[in-house]
Amino acid sequence: MTAPAAELTIRGMGAAGDGVAALPDGSPAFIPFTLPGETVQASITGRRGDGSAAMVDAILSASPDRVEPPCPHFGTCGGCALQHWAMPPQAAWKAGRVAEALARAGFPGVDVPPALTSPPNSRRRADFALRRTAGGIVVGFHARGAAEPFDMAVCYVIHPRLLGLVAPLRAMLAGLTALKRVGSAMVNLLDTGPDLLLRTDAPLSAADRARLADFGVAQEIPRIAWAPEGRGGEAEIAAGSGPVSVVLSGASVVPPPGAFLQATPQGEAAIIDGVLGGLGKRLPAKARIIELHAGLGTLSFALSARGRVEAYESSAPAVTALQAAAGRAGARIRATRRDLARQPLLPAELNGAAAVVLDPPFAGAVEQVGVLARAAVPRVIYVSCNPAALARDAALLARAPGWRVERVVAVDQFLWSSQVEAVVTFLRA
Repeated sequence: MTAPAAELTIRGMGAAGDGVAALPDGSPAFIPFTLPGETVQASITGRRGDGSAAMVDAILSASPDRVEPPCPHFGTCGGCALQHWAMPPQAAWKAGRVAEALARAGFPGVDVPPALTSPPNSRRRADFALRRTAGGIVVGFHARGAAEPFDMAVCYVIHPRLLGLVAPLRAMLAGLTALKRVGSAMVNLLDTGPDLLLRTDAPLSAADRARLADFGVAQEIPRIAWAPEGRGGEAEIAAGSGPVSVVLSGASVVPPPGAFLQATPQGEAAIIDGVLGGLGKRLPAKARIIELHAGLGTLSFALSARGRVEAYESSAPAVTALQAAAGRAGARIRATRRDLARQPLLPAELNGAAAVVLDPPFAGAVEQVGVLARAAVPRVIYVSCNPAALARDAALLARAPGWRVERVVAVDQFLWSSQVEAVVTFLRA
């Protein structure tokens, strides 16, 4: 039930990108689409965690950092939360989130420069939700706070090549019998063109496969893979008209369908620069670098110019792609499949490494960092995509003797969202 409107002052920003105000009882209210310093009229709509959820009814005193959102879907789309905020203060806030995470971990006072921000329309990966309705096929992102997608017309985040697929995809799916009710279309923009992984809630018919083949030729999509919606298992190639590859630090890699890539080329470059900068002075030619959660080799090939890389990754298709690319490039990389959450590297396996580089998933790497904290490793470079996981994992290093933060690079490749990534270099004194 909505409470009567109240006049509130926004004191700061919450982790989800909502403005935070103090209610008369001292508890926080989280108010979307507001900014620090603003006075607003807002109505409480319910509970949220340890505070209240609210909606803004009117901006009584606007922040000088407030700007006009460029996208007509802003407020409806669940992807962007901050299009109403100018970029410089937004980049500083994201850097502050990283500094706050490190302070909570036990490393206070770390200087984090403003986040390096990717430009609009640079994201090369999109995961479109699909739904068949009485009115036709819906292709778009999920609506804010809802499981349902909305029909997408424009987007200022994804690359124009990906946005250009939305209308043709909608038309093609209308005649696809494999899409009964729901599905998804994940597209990576590779150097060879879009790479589509389609998931549907029914199997492909022979006619569906022919339709996908025609669609791939018409839209210049070298590969279309298919997998059942909501299930595991490896995707099958449903249609293909040409080779697929992505170049990572000069090495050509053939990724499996739906492979993880850094969201933008600019973000990828910033992360690589941050990792290489974290290695410090020139390493000996035979230096041993251990890389954990290596994926396709986004960091591996760059690291191999600085030492011998032992790359570990849980995904078998990614390991196969990385090792094959390393062989073609003659790179000093040995890729090994290993589930690092279940089987983290032990101190004896880590000893002798000049550095350990890890780029874990969103949940972090608490098991592995616990081992690193007590291993005889002089340098750990942690690539984080989640400040909460970073705070938890870094606390394990803070509690161990001798660890300090040498440098931090904040990276914003999820434009106008609350997400921020960081490359943190930890040294043992």
